[in-house]
Amino acid sequence: MNASPIFEFALLGFISMFTMINPIGVIPVYTAMTAKLSPHESHRVARKASLTALFILLAFALTGQWIFRFFSISVNSLRVVGGVIFFLMGYEMLQAHLSRTQFDDETNHEYINDISITPLGIPIICGPGAITTSILLMNESTSPLESGIVIGIIVLIIALTYFLLLGAKQVTHLIGENGNKVMLRLMGLIVMVIAVEFFFSGLTPIIREIFRIQ
Repeated sequence: MNASPIFEFALLGFISMFTMINPIGVIPVYTAMTAKLSPHESHRVARKASLTALFILLAFALTGQWIFRFFSISVNSLRVVGGVIFFLMGYEMLQAHLSRTQFDDETNHEYINDISITPLGIPIICGPGAITTSILLMNESTSPLESGIVIGIIVLIIALTYFLLLGAKQVTHLIGENGNKVMLRLMGLIVMVIAVEFFFSGLTPIIREIFRIQ
């Protein structure tokens, strides 16, 4: 395999995973939920949340194919469902909803002792879209190199998310509320485009099989 398909696979994987994890969109939620914590405690939450998300994503990426075989799930079916999930999430992002989960004061108080695992690690950083993307990318890989690229992408984006959370207050101040909304809408549009590609790449083989089209 030459360099071009590898580069295209890596680029698609990075964009897909970045938009699903959405590090910029995590910042407002993280900032709000750690507002009353000390800098040391906030950094500890960021580290634990990032490690939790990394563990879950790698676990699903590495075991996704076995899960498919155990439950007799086809990759094409997952592409169709994943496309629908991505499209809905992209549409929500296009409306500039900065957080994927809404929290009230009572919920914040309930999770204050371990917000790093739930809800920050799961489902804010590592949501259903990111999990589905990790499984799909690993199933799309056709060589050990591409599988390694998928793992590298996951590690890289989680690391990027971690460092963004460490400087969350500075980032929020730098780009402002309008900047957050613009970035979120742009990523939402990209997610919707990827969603259409996933959906039809899964639907086309299913239709061909149903109607026996060569």
